[in-house]
Amino acid sequence: MIAIIDYGAGNLHSVQKAIEFVGGQAQITNSVEKILTADKTILPGVGAFKDGMDGLEANNLIPVIKEFAASGKPLLGICLGMQLFFDEGHEHGIHEGLGILPGRVLGFDFEDKSLKIPQIGWNTIAFEKENPLTSELPDESYVYFNHGYYCETANAARSLASTEYGIKFTSIVNAENIYGVQFHPEKSQKIGLQILRNFVEKI
Repeated sequence: MIAIIDYGAGNLHSVQKAIEFVGGQAQITNSVEKILTADKTILPGVGAFKDGMDGLEANNLIPVIKEFAASGKPLLGICLGMQLFFDEGHEHGIHEGLGILPGRVLGFDFEDKSLKIPQIGWNTIAFEKENPLTSELPDESYVYFNHGYYCETANAARSLASTEYGIKFTSIVNAENIYGVQFHPEKSQKIGLQILRNFVEKI
């Protein structure tokens, strides 16, 4: 069973339906017991960094996610969920994250005003190393983004894929059992479904 963490910030049912479409079993929950006993867990997310952390704190889920991450079982963050894994987010101030991955979440700031903020729409991911999460995917695959902030990982070796949007940023991260994708696989059609299938079957 895959637990999809409900903390009031995410496309929960879209993620659940996508997981079930590729053959997985998923349950939306904020139950400590169900999360910690799940085989795998997904932390989805839409919205601002501080609001996401406040939602986790209000549901007493911060220590639960840290405990699950330390268990060695697969944990996947989607969009804001990936950002919350990092040490701190610089959105409307500086706010403490989960600290599971070292690094910061910074805002796009471009001199080129033709680049809209947030980035909303399709863009490519360039793979930087092989990993089961991205197996059977062609390089420069298109996925769907919706974000005004990006993750600056403190360890470049943990970047599985990058994307160019004014700057080059990490769009897929991995550290042992921790995975994060900056885009929305549940909205990324064939490519996104293959990533979720890989998470279900190969991670």
